[in-house]
Amino acid sequence: MRERVKEQRAGKAADPDAEVRAKIAELTGEDRNLAERVHAAVRAAAPQLTPKLWYGMPAYARQGKVVCFFQAAGKFKARYATLGFGDAAALDDGAMWPTAFALREWTAAVEERVRALVRQAAD
Repeated sequence: MRERVKEQRAGKAADPDAEVRAKIAELTGEDRNLAERVHAAVRAAAPQLTPKLWYGMPAYARQGKVVCFFQAAGKFKARYATLGFGDAAALDDGAMWPTAFALREWTAAVEERVRALVRQAAD
């Protein structure tokens, strides 16, 4: 929460992509690897989304509303990193659908799934 308060006080970054890349560079090990790959996949699949920091983690927004975000396992002392989707994501599918996905490793299949989800969410 402290990071979110700092983000709100700081206002808009001059270069939001550089700010997100700097935060990713602070991560270690597999968290950094996954965050870098998620960042590249999101930027390629939905270049119209704006990178930003959200609760100290990389996020990607449309008109200021978070569409998707990355959560590092180490920051939250979790077993796995997470790719999550906010309310602005267009993933609605009936009465129930997933809004977060565990990431343990990056493969070609994972990359394609992430890109497809991000494309759908960004529409």
